[in-house]
Amino acid sequence: MNKIVIIGGGIAGLSAGIFAQKNGFDSVILEKHHTLGGECTGWDRQGYHIDGCIHWLVGTKEGTPLRNLWDTVGALDGVEIYHPESFMAVEHGDVTVHFYRDIERLKSSWLEISPEDKDIIEEFCIDIKRLHSFSMPAGKPMDMMNIIEKAKLMLSMKDAGMIMKKYGKVTFKAFSDRFKHPALKMAIYSFMPDGDYSVSSIIFALGMFTGDQSSIPIGGSKAMAQRMIERYTSLGGTIEPSCEVVDLDIKGDRVQKIKCKNGKIFEGDFIIAACDANTLYERLLNGKYSDPRFQKRFKNSKVYPLASNIYVGIGYEGTMEDIPRTLKFPVESIDIKQNKKPIEHLQMTHYAYEPDFAPQGHTVITFAINQFQDELEVWEALYKDKEAYNNEKKRIGEAVIKTMEKRFPHMVGKLKLLDVASPQTYEHYCNAYRGAFMGFWPTLSGKPLQHTGRIKGLKNMVLSGQWLQPPGGLPIAVITGKDTIMRLRKKLN
Repeated sequence: MNKIVIIGGGIAGLSAGIFAQKNGFDSVILEKHHTLGGECTGWDRQGYHIDGCIHWLVGTKEGTPLRNLWDTVGALDGVEIYHPESFMAVEHGDVTVHFYRDIERLKSSWLEISPEDKDIIEEFCIDIKRLHSFSMPAGKPMDMMNIIEKAKLMLSMKDAGMIMKKYGKVTFKAFSDRFKHPALKMAIYSFMPDGDYSVSSIIFALGMFTGDQSSIPIGGSKAMAQRMIERYTSLGGTIEPSCEVVDLDIKGDRVQKIKCKNGKIFEGDFIIAACDANTLYERLLNGKYSDPRFQKRFKNSKVYPLASNIYVGIGYEGTMEDIPRTLKFPVESIDIKQNKKPIEHLQMTHYAYEPDFAPQGHTVITFAINQFQDELEVWEALYKDKEAYNNEKKRIGEAVIKTMEKRFPHMVGKLKLLDVASPQTYEHYCNAYRGAFMGFWPTLSGKPLQHTGRIKGLKNMVLSGQWLQPPGGLPIAVITGKDTIMRLRKKLN
């Protein structure tokens, strides 16, 4: 029986492990943290549970290829799915713009706000609706398909291809300028106000959401990862938590031994690096097996940006049923020194639909503040002074509470700071390069990376995970974990 050693116990590693066990391999997962799941996680603070990952999950619609895959790995099998009525609500002055799940309701609400924007609103809704025919493919990877299978895939993606052709080279700013009403302009612009980020990312997200293909599994991120862990171990897989890989013994074109920080050593016929790509190439392989496709992306953050966030968890002594699950509201000023430009909006998400996340009559609230290249570098420098770093996190959390109290006066005295995670938090616990929670973000000048995971010069080691193809995130992680085992089966005939 071939032995597979998997480095990294996130969603990609768990997916690879599950399919390894289902296909007759003997596998072990080595995970740095004491808890598996990677960035698909959550944590408890002061009697509350902070969900650290899923804002919405692509692949929740029954009968779709991706949902079938999620069920196979145990992530969604038998799980209740929560369907928020809106993707987000954005406040501007006395107007609130809702991105409703019901596309007709979205259209009518926007037309009520701005009848003069009728043409662009209708075009926007038609294009979002076109994506309802698109389901993220989760079968064979492209490199294993024959000509007929590739033709069928291309045909199934014709509407998605049309949307990419139409919006792939349009920035958020350029698209928002097509609207006349300032509230609609801001609703689009606030998603990504700076840079040449392609608006196609939000078009696809809304297409998945309004097509009922993305919702939220009850229980949250950590519970979903735990179900995958249980599926893996039930199939006979072995897990080694608190077992960070620090060195690889390579002889010729094969990895012979895997050395861990706790002194343990592992050997395997095949090694799957289901971990951060930069960690693999720069730390574990010491730059000796570099891939030019990754190198040019990691070295050019303007064209291939990475993103992380400041994630603030707040406990509220009250309920929020009448407030949209995710609300973005303007702020006059919030002092976040890491950001070169002032913060103009805060994005709030509450978990009133998860009563087990808070004491009875209370609600967990989170704020995600995007951080890009310049901010990430500031956090890296600040992290070297732990006292200053912790003080800054606390200061930001308190500033967010003050802003909340101004927006929601009835909450004064009922809010308490639970936790503040920074980009360095994700790097520290998950080895996520610069705290990135997704792959490379789509820009007008960037080219999507499609990678098989093969490492030139090594015959028994491959890369798996969200870095292999756009847009990254949990769906790509679970797909590539499965794909890795499919390729290995083919290699072994």
